[in-house]
This record gives sequence, structure tokens and C-alpha cells, in this order.
Amino acid sequence: MPKTLAEMLGSPMLAVATGLGGVMGLLSFNALFCIYLERKISAWIQRRMGPMEVGFHGMLQTVADMVKLLGKQLITPKGIDKPLYHLAPLVVFAPVVAGTSLMAFSGSFALHHIDLGLVLVFTFGGFAVLGIFMAGWGSNNKYALLGAMRSVAQNISYEIPLLLSALSVVMLTTSMGRTVTVGDETVAVQGLNLFHITMVQMDRNVWFIVLQPVAAILFFIAVLAETNRAPFDIPEAESELVAGFHTEYSGMRFALFFFGEYSNMLIGCMVATTLFFGGWSGPLLPGPVWFFLKSYALMAVMMWVRWTYPRLRFDQLMRFCWMVMIPLSIVNLLVTAFFLKVF
Repeated sequence: MPKTLAEMLGSPMLAVATGLGGVMGLLSFNALFCIYLERKISAWIQRRMGPMEVGFHGMLQTVADMVKLLGKQLITPKGIDKPLYHLAPLVVFAPVVAGTSLMAFSGSFALHHIDLGLVLVFTFGGFAVLGIFMAGWGSNNKYALLGAMRSVAQNISYEIPLLLSALSVVMLTTSMGRTVTVGDETVAVQGLNLFHITMVQMDRNVWFIVLQPVAAILFFIAVLAETNRAPFDIPEAESELVAGFHTEYSGMRFALFFFGEYSNMLIGCMVATTLFFGGWSGPLLPGPVWFFLKSYALMAVMMWVRWTYPRLRFDQLMRFCWMVMIPLSIVNLLVTAFFLKVF
């Protein structure tokens, strides 16, 4: 099995500190890079230039924006529920650190090696909706509350096709590979282990998107909804709700919500890369390079979708989930189970 950071450093406490610093560095770079990338992609789609003034082609614009947000006053409205209002940005931000640490970036190294890694990733992802609901409920603002209620309905609904699509891959993993060989060691496959899912695809020389194209599409659409990305950004809906659940937040409190959104995008794309695109597998380049190339390619598609399609109405969004996404994911799961049983 891959070596964990604790095994490499020989000290659990040093491993925790090093791993936390590494994950925070990755997520900070991800937020700065993705905001810049999204502004450039939106500009290209709309035939504009995007940021150009600060740094070469505006590459330092996001850094300047971060400095501006750090210097902004934190305005606290009257009549708020103080514990919920102040804790909400942290509840959105903190679980993404734990979720990122569970990813299998390479075949020789992992921060953790947990057989239930996929379950934990989805569990930590569920905390985002809790933070959004706390923000909306604690803000004492009707627009924020409406955004929070929309977020709860949307996330609970789209978690169903998300989990059912992932379950199809788990079934494939356990059926196609009873054991995997790592170095000189042969271990039994655990279908919920992110490392094992990648190893089975490498051993069978096939990416699961070839065997599960419907699940891959459903999973990607559900990730768009779970991360509140357009055309599923109903909890924000600026034209309807001012800014939705984060209307009453300013400065770095506001920035933490965006930090959490882009971090959740990265986690969703990393999970999709693991489940459907062979994880770190690829020729010539090191495994982690392939892993992040695939993940950021998916993030670019998410940004492309955002700046191409208009926002859905809330009733359209919910109808699409319950009448299209969920039935398709159930049928796909049943068809997968049938073929695995028969063949």
C-alpha cells in the first residue's frame, strides 16, 4: 500500500502539521488560480480581455483582490444570531481541508489510507450545505434565508444521483478486481477505497468512464449542483436574492465562502477523476501531474458550463433532479448490477 505521511516522517504530530500546511497551500493556490482562470474563461467566451492591469495579463489581480478583502471592514448587522452567523464561514471552510486530505494523488504516497475514504469525502462535502444554512438563518435577512432554504432543498436532492452514480463505480471496482498488487504486496480490493478504485482501473487498463458514461455525466451534473455552480446557483441568484445566503457578509467572511466554493469544486473534480478517469494513471508524466491535469480540465469544463447556460428556475431545477437525474441513476445502477451478475 502507499506510504502515508506519518510513516514517511515517523511522527504523527509532525505529519499532521506538515499535511495541514500542504493542504492549505494547495487550496489557497487553487482559489487564487481558479478565480483568475474563471475571469479569463468568462472573458474569452464573452469576447473580452479580462484582467490585464495587475501583473502580466492580470496574473496578480487575484492577489490584489485578496489584499483588498483582508483590509475591508467586517460589518456585523444588528439582530443576527451571533453563534450561527460567525460560525457559518468556518463550517463551510473547515471540512474542505479534511476532504482534500483523503484524496489519492499518487500510487506511492497518500496523506491517509482509509478503506471508507469515498464515504468520508461525501460526508465532509455535506457540511457545506450546513454552513450555508447557518449563514442564511443567522443573518436575519429574508433574502439570505430564502437562499439557505433553496440550498438545503437543492443539495439534499442532488446528493441522491451523486451517491447512486458513485455506487455504480463501487460495484464495478469490487467485481472487476478482487485483489490489487501494490509492489510486492497483494491486498483485497475495498470498493470505497479511493486508492483501490484507481488501481483497479490501472490493472484492467480501462477508465470507468468507458464502462459508466451515464454515471459519469450524472455525477458531473450533480457536482455542479452540489457546489452551487451555474446553472444551479439558485442559493445565490443575484437577480432574485441580492446575493442569497451570503448577503450580509463582508471582507474575509465573504471570502471564506468563495474559498469553500472553489475548494469544493476541486474536491468534486478530484473525486470524478478518481472514479471515472483513472486517477493518477497516465504515460510519461508523474502520477500527481496527471491527477491534477485531469482535475483542472474538469474544472475548466465547469467554468465553461457556467458562462454558457442560463440559470434554471427553482422549480425547473427540482423537477430535473427528481424526474430525470434520480430515475436515470437508479436505472443505470440496476443495469450495472444486472450485467455484473450475469456476465
